[in-house]
Amino acid sequence: MNILIKSAKIFDKSNKDIHLKTKDILVLNGVISKIADTITPEKNTSVISKKNLCISIGWLDTSVSFGEPGFEERETIANGLKTAAKGGFTDIILNTNTNPIPYTSSTIAFIKNKASQETTSLHPLGALTVNSETVDLAELYDMKNAGAVGFSDYKKATSNSNLLKIALQYAQNFNGLIYSFPLDTKIAGKGIVNEGDVSTSLGLKGIPALAEELQVARDLFILEYTGGKLHIPTISTAGSVKLISDAKKKGLDVSCSVALYNLLYTDSKLTEFDTTYKVLPPLRTKKDKTALINAVKNGTIDFVTTDHTPLDIEQKKIEFDNAAYGTIGLESSFGLLNTIFDTETTVEILTKGRERYGLQKPEIKEGKTACFTLFDEDTQHFISKNTSISTAKNCMFFDEKLKGQVFGILNKDRVKIL
Repeated sequence: MNILIKSAKIFDKSNKDIHLKTKDILVLNGVISKIADTITPEKNTSVISKKNLCISIGWLDTSVSFGEPGFEERETIANGLKTAAKGGFTDIILNTNTNPIPYTSSTIAFIKNKASQETTSLHPLGALTVNSETVDLAELYDMKNAGAVGFSDYKKATSNSNLLKIALQYAQNFNGLIYSFPLDTKIAGKGIVNEGDVSTSLGLKGIPALAEELQVARDLFILEYTGGKLHIPTISTAGSVKLISDAKKKGLDVSCSVALYNLLYTDSKLTEFDTTYKVLPPLRTKKDKTALINAVKNGTIDFVTTDHTPLDIEQKKIEFDNAAYGTIGLESSFGLLNTIFDTETTVEILTKGRERYGLQKPEIKEGKTACFTLFDEDTQHFISKNTSISTAKNCMFFDEKLKGQVFGILNKDRVKIL
């Protein structure tokens, strides 16, 4: 496929010669053939020309859930990846909350095969333990060979300290990335929202910041003892930021992420008992939100994720105590991040992280494979229940004003233009 991208403002801090400059880019059979001020289209070349067109290397989301296999009514892999493409993502890391849970190499191979023909690339996580029961380690090495990029029991805390120790030691043999969800379940108890003034006024049981921070501190102590690679997903408190910052200064190989909703909202959103805002980790305080934003800016937090979690309407349209945790957000991510940070920072956030998962980072250079996200940095719009293409509609970001709009992606010699 031959494609000419006309007059695109390039966002690429790694290449000062083209960063923030407007260029034409010619792609022949999936490879960048030429970058120049002006390129004349040849025969049999498709031209992409948009007003206010911007381009960067493809975006990555490190925490995405679909439904398939087992919960296809929530979201199939095919439609989920189309939704990701609409959000500008050329790559997603897929969580392990399916049925069956992917704790064998055959399940990993099945998931990768289902996604092989889509424009967005899917990189599956394998379960850390058999059936994610946090008892026995799963077939980590076999899953790594089948294509798993890390090992996670999604939203389940590894309460057995020795199990985490053994996992970190064992995974060093093949450079495996171990996840540990930051929640001490004994401290959290039956809490469902942030413990504080709002939970008290609403009569809802709270999850104290201590429940997260104790687990983070324990995990970092174990990492310091064992070595290895640890990822702590979706931290939500100022205390966790401090602990991870100190660990990085010690030279520990730890990364972490934050969910988009913890950068946007606080627990004040819960006053109407709207289950759309019931997420895990819970929405925290203004102090936590400020600390998280600053940690993204200074690099303590490595990734911002949508933590995209499609759910059936029956799982949300019930009493707050009984509603499931989670929101979708792939289609809204860029436009919301662009309201918090400037566009250069937003693009940097969305393009970082592949190295952590052993994935090759694309480059905007002649002779390199083309992997692009195309977007407009300024247009204001919003996503609604009617315009979202996700099967599930449990989205706390519907009707929020978004700054910037995705035009499409180019990946694997395929183009998806909206």
